[in-house]
Amino acid sequence: MRSRELLLDAYGRIQEELRPAVEGLTPEQLTYRPAPNANSIAWLAWHLARVQDDHIAEVAGTEQVWTAEGWYDRFGLPFPPSATGYGFTSEQVAQVRVPSADLLLDYAAAVHARTAEFLRGLTDNDLDRVVDENWDPPVTLGVRLVSVLADDLQHVGQAAYVRGSLLPG
Repeated sequence: MRSRELLLDAYGRIQEELRPAVEGLTPEQLTYRPAPNANSIAWLAWHLARVQDDHIAEVAGTEQVWTAEGWYDRFGLPFPPSATGYGFTSEQVAQVRVPSADLLLDYAAAVHARTAEFLRGLTDNDLDRVVDENWDPPVTLGVRLVSVLADDLQHVGQAAYVRGSLLPG
């Protein structure tokens, strides 16, 4: 197995785990927060897709799916197009309200499709390319891809936990 196949499988698991955490929930259930400052499923799903979209577009040198395919307008959130949810306050998290679970899942699927397209074109040598010199040591493409993957899987697990606290059993 090459790195490309490993990454494709790993990123595919985000989609596999996100669907059961989000699917079938009402807009009200998607905004449920188990504690006043906790993240909602809507925010978790939106944020993980936004960060993946932002980071993959940056390393691929493409426009984000969020703006290129009109998702920003479809969501109608009160944030600038560049917002990913990173550093959001509790009040901003509460503003992430979506009309349906399908909208979240469709956006995440579009991001995954763009990610998979990018990953299919990678070679093992590409993973050593420096993509961010603002860190010491500088961040390589491989490190960036694993970082996004780890963050997304963590947020998927959090969304599944929130769903479980909302709909136990």
